[in-house]
Parts: sequence; C-alpha cells; structure tokens
Amino acid sequence: MAHTLVDIPFEQRHECWFCGEPSELIFGFPHQYFLVFDCSHPPLSVPSCRECTSFARKAKQHSIWAVGNNVKRFLAQTYQKDLAIGSNWTKEELADSEFETGNFVGFQKSAWMMYEIAKQRLNYQGWILSLEGVELNVDYIGTEFIFDGVTYPSVDIAIEHFIETYDLSAEIFKAALSVVGMHKFSKAVKFCRLLIGRTPEQQKLALRYFKEDEKLG
Repeated sequence: MAHTLVDIPFEQRHECWFCGEPSELIFGFPHQYFLVFDCSHPPLSVPSCRECTSFARKAKQHSIWAVGNNVKRFLAQTYQKDLAIGSNWTKEELADSEFETGNFVGFQKSAWMMYEIAKQRLNYQGWILSLEGVELNVDYIGTEFIFDGVTYPSVDIAIEHFIETYDLSAEIFKAALSVVGMHKFSKAVKFCRLLIGRTPEQQKLALRYFKEDEKLG
C-alpha cells in the first residue's frame, strides 16, 4: 500500500505530528498491524518520533486522527508519574525545598522538567493535515478534557490518572464527580484525597454528607 507523506509546514518540518518531539520516523496509516477497510482518507504518512510510532502501531482505529487520540492516551498512561508532579508540587516548592544531599537532589533538579515535557507532549496539537495542498476532512471529534493546564485525551483518561496518582477509590471519586459535575473536578479530587486511608464504610458515609452539602449549596 503506497502512503503519501502529508504536507509539512516549514516551521514544523522536524516535529512529530503526534507530540511535537523531534521526529525520527515516518508512520504510515493504514498499516499492516491493523487492517482497516473503511478508512475515510487516502493512505498517508506523518512524521513521528520513535515512541509515538510504537504507540500508533498499537492503536486499533479507523483514521489517523483517532490514532492520534490513542497515542495521547498511551502517553498519559506512560508518563502518569511525571504528570503527577504538577499535581503534587509547584515549580517554586521544588526550587525552595533546600535539599542539598541524598536521593531527593536528583529528583529536585529533574522533576519539574520531566513534568513540563510530559505536559507539552500531551498538549501538543498537530498541524492541519493536507495532501498536495488539499486539506483533509477530519472525521473524528475528540473528547479532550483540560484540567490544571494539561489536556487529557478524554475525561475517562483524566479520571484514571487521578485515581492512580492519589490512590483514590474509583467508586467514590466517580460518585463525587457525578454530584459536582466535571466543572468542579478539582473539588471532587480534594474531597476524595481527604478519604485516603479511610474504611469503605467511612468513605460512603462521607460521600452521603458530601451529597447533602452540595444540595444545600
């Protein structure tokens, strides 16, 4: 199957279309790792970094845009600990931590940089795709969710990220979100963090009071 390389803007000629990192390879879609019979666009290829290429080959999707969304999901899962740094620290807190010896020194120096890199890769938006000057019609509408400056591929990925980052009860966290709504995502996170280490019975009781308070509010 012949793939046509997409048009690449001059200023982005060295960037991975998925994450913005320096591109090393070319990813062609559709590909032999997943047969697609109803692809909405011609066979094409985009510049890609080595890591995103490996993720893209695992994505069982029917368009390059859906593959891109899946790549972001893999990136969020792979760099979950790095993204968690931005939830647990500020740049100033790390800089002012005053650790001069021990294992924390290396963490202090590199942690914020790793968070920024992971955040930039998730937030990166690839350029509009066209072939030989003809813009392609996007057939995929993503369900991105932006919270605390990070663009998650979907609400579900954001929920999974915070459950894993803070070891929250999935049941209680989702129930709290259903009470306050996604526009108060941070409130649900803060509430559930208070319940870490509590018994299931204590968590359910707290959730009941939480619901009652929200009704009154």
